Amino acid sequence: MAKKQYDLLFKLLLIGDSGVGKTCILYRFSDDAFNTTFISTIGIDFKIKTIELKGKKIKLQIWDTAGQERFHTITTSYYRGAMGIMLVYDITNAKSFDNIAKWLRNIDEHASEDVEKMLLGNKCDMADRRMVSKERGEQIAKDHNIRFLETSAKANIHIDKAFYDLAEAILDKMPSKTNDEGGVVVRPTDQKQQSGSRCC
Repeated sequence: MAKKQYDLLFKLLLIGDSGVGKTCILYRFSDDAFNTTFISTIGIDFKIKTIELKGKKIKLQIWDTAGQERFHTITTSYYRGAMGIMLVYDITNAKSFDNIAKWLRNIDEHASEDVEKMLLGNKCDMADRRMVSKERGEQIAKDHNIRFLETSAKANIHIDKAFYDLAEAILDKMPSKTNDEGGVVVRPTDQKQQSGSRCC
């Protein structure tokens, strides 16, 4: 049988309003390409890219969701099993930033509790058309205790960094397996609690 080409598989999700540049971010990262003529994502699309991080080969399965309301019910099921979520807004579009609160509520409702989140203010190359200050982005990220970066898919600013940082955050959270055969995962914190308390 062929050897597995990667050590870990991370499912990532890109969410945010329609037109903020989610698909452009994905294509810049996966294919190092930028295209100004993307058609709106219909439903869902995904790309795979394998990266090396801390000596491990990590396969990133990145799902690009449609921002339009009419596809909303399709996309909620994709939150399940996502290990990292990028919330994207457009710095030249104040409404897309205001809607971040709504997207955060969606994550709380549909995603697993420990999902890693990152906020991206996209199109930062268009400084002359900026409607949302970097400080506002930093503040909402701080309020929700999530990472924040300003990115540009067009100028290729912080795109790789965003994906690598998110993947690293997921990796750092993973407990190290102590028993390869049984696949039993023991977290040191669990042990202390068990030894100190009597059964049931």
